[in-house]
Amino acid sequence: MALTLTNDEKIARLRADLRMGVGFVLRDGGARWLAASAETLQAERFAGMQALGDLELVITDRRARTLKTWATDGTVGRIAVPADVGLKWVQSVADPADDLSNPLKGPFAMATGGDSSAQRVVLELCKQARLLPAAVMVRLGDDAACELAEISVGDIEAGLKTRSPLHLVSSARVPLAVSKDSQVHVFRPEDGGTEHYAIEVGKPSRSEPVLSRLHSACFTGDLIGSLKCDCGPQLNAALRQMGAEGAGILLYLNQEGRGIGLANKMRAYSLQDQGFDTVDANHRLGFEDDERDFTLGSEILRSLGFSSARLMTNNPAKVDMMNATGIKVSERVPLKVGLTPENEKYLATKAKKSGHIL
Repeated sequence: MALTLTNDEKIARLRADLRMGVGFVLRDGGARWLAASAETLQAERFAGMQALGDLELVITDRRARTLKTWATDGTVGRIAVPADVGLKWVQSVADPADDLSNPLKGPFAMATGGDSSAQRVVLELCKQARLLPAAVMVRLGDDAACELAEISVGDIEAGLKTRSPLHLVSSARVPLAVSKDSQVHVFRPEDGGTEHYAIEVGKPSRSEPVLSRLHSACFTGDLIGSLKCDCGPQLNAALRQMGAEGAGILLYLNQEGRGIGLANKMRAYSLQDQGFDTVDANHRLGFEDDERDFTLGSEILRSLGFSSARLMTNNPAKVDMMNATGIKVSERVPLKVGLTPENEKYLATKAKKSGHIL
C-alpha cells in the first residue's frame, strides 16, 4: 500500500490548516500563491505575508455586492489590501458584523490581471472548512521558499468536482421513544470528514417507498429548543410519524446552518437581529442561499438498500435532487409544524425566497 497522501486527503489537510490559521501554497500555471483564511489568520503571520508582496483580500461575489464593489471576473472580489493597514482592517471588511455601524468601508482598489482560478478554489475551501468565505493571498516570487503544504489549482478543482465516498462504519440497536425497534447507522467519508447518521425506525421494506426525511443538523433547534426555526418540531414530528406507521428512515446530516456551520449561523442570526432576513444574512456573509449537499441523503439511502422514498419535506428542491440522483420520490409528505411568533418571518422568507411549500 502506498504511503503517500491521496488528493482528497491533501485537500482535507488544507481545510484543517485553514481552520488553524495556517496558510498553504497554491500553484496556478507558472504562478505560486500563498493563501490563508482571513478569519483565522494571526497578526504575526499576516505581517509575514505583507513582507512578501502586495496582498489581496479575496471575497465572494455576494460579499462584494454587499460592500458596493465589484467581482473581478464576476465570481470573486479581489480587493488590494493597502500597505498601511493591519489584520483588523482585513477582518472588518470580511466580516459583516459591523457593516451597519461602520458602513463606509471603501472605496476599494481592486486587484486585476489574470484569471481568478486560484482565488475561487481558496474560497471554496474556506466554505468547506465552515469559515467565513474570505482569504488573504499574496503572489510569491519565483525564488520564494516555503515550508507550507503546496498543491496545484488543478488538483483542488478535481477534488471539488467529487465528494469523498461515505462508508458505513458502525450500527447498533437504539430503542427510541417512538419505536423500541430502531437502529442507528453511522456513515463516515473516506477523507475523515464529518460523519452523518441514519436512524432506521422499525424494519422498513426495501421493496417499497420508505417514509424518510433528510434532516440537517440544527444544534439550536434540535437540542436547546430554539424558537427561531422549525427544525426541532420537524425532527420530532418526523420520528413520531415513522413510529406511528411502524417504519421509516431519518437521515441526520451534519450540515448545520444550511451548510455554513454553527459559527457562521450565529453570525447570520446576529445579522437577522439587525433587520436582515435569513437569505440576505447569508449573502452579507458571502454565502449562497443554501450551501448544503443533499446528495448525501440519496447515497446513504442507496447504501441501505432503498431505491424509492416517501419524502417528508416542505422543500421541493429536495424532491428534485432525490429524483435526479436515483432515489425515486413517490410522494412528498408535508411536514408543517413548529410555527412560532419568533420564527414567523423566517418561515415566510423560506416560502418566498427558497420555494418552500408552507
